Amino acid sequence: MAVIVRDFRPDDPEDVAGVLSARLAALPHVLLLTPAYLRYRVQTALPEEHLRILVAEEDGQVVGAGETHVLQDSPVPGQGSANPQVSPEHRGRGAGSLLLRAAEEHLAAAGVTDVFSWALDEPGPLAFAARRGYRPGRASHFQHLDLATARLDEPGPLPAGVRLRTFADYALAPRVLFAADAEVTADEPGDVAQELADFDDWLTSTWHDPRLDHALTSVVEVEGQVASFSLAHTDGGTRYRSGMTGTLRAFRGRGFALLAKTDSLRRAREAGCTDAYTGNDTRNAPMLAVNRRLGYRVLGTEVRHVKHLG
Repeated sequence: MAVIVRDFRPDDPEDVAGVLSARLAALPHVLLLTPAYLRYRVQTALPEEHLRILVAEEDGQVVGAGETHVLQDSPVPGQGSANPQVSPEHRGRGAGSLLLRAAEEHLAAAGVTDVFSWALDEPGPLAFAARRGYRPGRASHFQHLDLATARLDEPGPLPAGVRLRTFADYALAPRVLFAADAEVTADEPGDVAQELADFDDWLTSTWHDPRLDHALTSVVEVEGQVASFSLAHTDGGTRYRSGMTGTLRAFRGRGFALLAKTDSLRRAREAGCTDAYTGNDTRNAPMLAVNRRLGYRVLGTEVRHVKHLG
């Protein structure tokens, strides 16, 4: 049976369900996707992103999918992302190759010269990437915490001037959170530099993301200033994922990231979440230490690869 690749149909409930199923089956511990988010992602993509969600179909069944777009938030021009995902039971029949080829052609037409793609740190995916001209770069651990059994210590009396809040408390003044996110994002380790420069884009991509739970996203304030925060994404059910945990430069080394993340996890557990996921660059020693202390365990590793189109 021949595999075909086509564009995602966000208005087709069956296509939404098929893409969701295929992508989550491929990376259940990495991705946190919902039907609302898939539709929102397509509806709100910036023109300069050149976003396409590609679908691999075999005999009328969605067997794989992948998002590809220009990395418009990087200060380095000509960079793009292509991440094909194929359901495990349908691998080895060409779907991944077709998705990646279609993504590369789309990005090349948009002026991209360097394509970044994640591959699981396993023999099969690494060989797949190498055969297609991708070279490995930095790696990231994905981790899991069982919230039902996790020991999440009570914070105890907070130091003078320190208090815990949530994103919901900033509903009328989100710009201060944008400034905080921009600073910590600029310092995040990785192969691709990121730069949050547009408040309206941040509102669309972060603040209004359907997965973001404002009441579960914790903020540490020191003397009225945002010092640290931990973004909380959920699937509306029992799955929780940390979107970003960061501390502003002036407040690092004082345990505020641990305080923010612990508070967010406690809120998530009280809200009925049972499984918490996160990911960290393997060289991000401070956050890896925070997660070990909280009880996260590493489930696997992804390696980010890059291919120069020429």
